[in-house]
Amino acid sequence: MALPPNKGFDRLAKNTPLSLTLLELTHAVTQRQWTARELAEASLSRIEELDHGLHAFCTLDETALEQADETDRRLSAGLPVGPLAGVPVAVKDLICTRGMRTTFGSRLYADFVPEQDDIVVERLRKAGATIIGKTNTSEFGYGGVGHNHVFPTTRNPWNVALTPGGSSAGSAVAVSTGMVPLALGSDGGGSIRIPASLCGVFGMKPSWGRVPLYPSCRDPRYPGQSGWESLEHIGPLTRNATDAALALSVISGPSAHDRHSVPSESGDWVLSSLDAMATIRIAFTSDLGFAIVDPEVRSVFEQAVERLRMAISHIECAYPAVGNTEALLDTLVALETDRAGLKAMAAEQGIDLDGWIGSILERTWTGDQFTAAIMDRKRIANITADFMRDFDFLLTPTTASAAFPIDTYGPDKIAGQVVPPSSWVPFSALANFTGLPAASVPIGFTKDGRPIGLQIMGRHLDDNGVLSLCAIVEKIVALDHSSTPV
Repeated sequence: MALPPNKGFDRLAKNTPLSLTLLELTHAVTQRQWTARELAEASLSRIEELDHGLHAFCTLDETALEQADETDRRLSAGLPVGPLAGVPVAVKDLICTRGMRTTFGSRLYADFVPEQDDIVVERLRKAGATIIGKTNTSEFGYGGVGHNHVFPTTRNPWNVALTPGGSSAGSAVAVSTGMVPLALGSDGGGSIRIPASLCGVFGMKPSWGRVPLYPSCRDPRYPGQSGWESLEHIGPLTRNATDAALALSVISGPSAHDRHSVPSESGDWVLSSLDAMATIRIAFTSDLGFAIVDPEVRSVFEQAVERLRMAISHIECAYPAVGNTEALLDTLVALETDRAGLKAMAAEQGIDLDGWIGSILERTWTGDQFTAAIMDRKRIANITADFMRDFDFLLTPTTASAAFPIDTYGPDKIAGQVVPPSSWVPFSALANFTGLPAASVPIGFTKDGRPIGLQIMGRHLDDNGVLSLCAIVEKIVALDHSSTPV
């Protein structure tokens, strides 16, 4: 499906380097067709042109051009550069960046400047990437939206009156509008895949442990940032699955700072062809047996499944019968939140925390509630593991609704029914509970031009399979990405 008519301008003009894939960008830099400085300047120019109305970025890196110049100097001196040489990258404001303000979207950390990079940022730097700046998020990532009390609300480029989703809101908008070709997000319950879907870009939550996290969610010095340990993942938002595979080849691999990180596997990031995937078994469901789904979202999703059926023979309607897990996510997040630390910080600074995080701090939780949640998670993981013995992949819509008005937490109604604010994201948390790899790939639009994504979840540690199937869906659906809404 092509872009809706009259929806924007040429975002990736042929005379700009930002129209290239990541591999093409690094090749252009190493072959001296473009300099790393020119790429950084193109990115900064794009941000200056567009971001005053979108607020994807909350902090720009004052050293971006210096970083790019260092890459150019290494090339001129014949020194090796990494696989992302000169690529402009945005980093979500929940991910620590040495010497650059990192607020976690919270007034509690409004002036915080980390002394160290997160592992993933360190690896991006070693790969030659240019860190352009930090992108906006909901407070500590608590919420699938893009607003907080520190920065202006991030807006959806397809319609600035709508949310881009979240919590990796700014990262999705930055990629969607061509400000950068690659951005990092984090995902504890869908926070990469949700904004990817609502902004019409590719986003992947890799397998748990595939990409190490530190200090993200693992450093008790930072209440609020130190939560979600068993749920959180860091992954890429890009224009396509192939770009995401290159990014993951750089940031994945074990680290001594993350006891849950897993070894790299040979050939992890070489995507499989359609011929190699011809015998896979795919399950799909529009609602997981319980979700209320917007009719347009359901229709576009089912059309994409039917088009995929022309290439892959074994596709059937089936799903793991885990039920509605909304309350489970709430309890697990509360269990892993440093509630005492946050309350102490808030009291010391005289700041009231509201929204989802405020409700978690206000409630009285019991050990029995937490134990029950842990047991329920085990039940869900076992049901899903048994289900995935029979299927290689599970396909769902990424979200039950397309984008809705900004500064809210969800649509009032879906399919004509009044729904709770969080009911529009029933599909994403399953991959966080189980640690399975999952990605959102754009597949179409509502009649009024709001993007719709398809979620692909794979077997344990089969990140390559998820990426490969996403690349196949991209070719089959063949959306026109030559223009952007704004």
